[in-house]
Amino acid sequence: MGKIIVNADDFGLCNGVNYGIVDSHQYGIVNSTTMLVNMPGTRHAVELAKQYPSLNLGIHLTLTCGKPVHNEVPSLINKDGYFRLTSRFRDDLSINLKEVELEWDAQIQKFLLFNLPLSHIDSHHHIHGWELLAPVIQKLSKKYNLPVRNVYDQKISDLSYFTEKFTMDFYGEKVSKEFFSELWRNIGEEETIEVMCHPAYIDSYLKNYSSYCEERLVELDVLTSVTI
Repeated sequence: MGKIIVNADDFGLCNGVNYGIVDSHQYGIVNSTTMLVNMPGTRHAVELAKQYPSLNLGIHLTLTCGKPVHNEVPSLINKDGYFRLTSRFRDDLSINLKEVELEWDAQIQKFLLFNLPLSHIDSHHHIHGWELLAPVIQKLSKKYNLPVRNVYDQKISDLSYFTEKFTMDFYGEKVSKEFFSELWRNIGEEETIEVMCHPAYIDSYLKNYSSYCEERLVELDVLTSVTI
């Protein structure tokens, strides 16, 4: 029988996101989440994760939001000390791979200090799928024995994947109850597929931070009103 993993991104972004993810787990179909370790809601997310150990927990690596964990990654930050890359990171080829490795290793190490089980790796804006960073993610996946979200068009050798298939189609205008019924009808008998989602309650931080805001509340409504 096929298996659907519904993974909520951005755990740790802010309290509104954290509460939305936990409610989507407790009262809905979210069974996995990935945490940002460098954002205002990280400590709150850690405490919630300890209260809900049935929620599978991975790390949401980032180079595009917040400040770095490592102290010496000058090529990755702007004059104010925040990550300088945006969701359009592929336009920038001047990135220092050694500094990316230092920063992502530091993010993983910070997660491990929370004494929470770590199941897998993905990233904010899917930046780990950038072909330029393949050597870095390959090395860290092997070092920590962690599978990686399968966002790649072509398989990367010696890389373990979290699921055979991944879909980001549960997003924006495609968010609906019918999405899951259709997905379930078409899933292979031995297939495992990860569905990305972004449930949240809207708080002041999210409202000021994200252009994808009201849609998160719609996702929350759907995720807590369907079954898989």
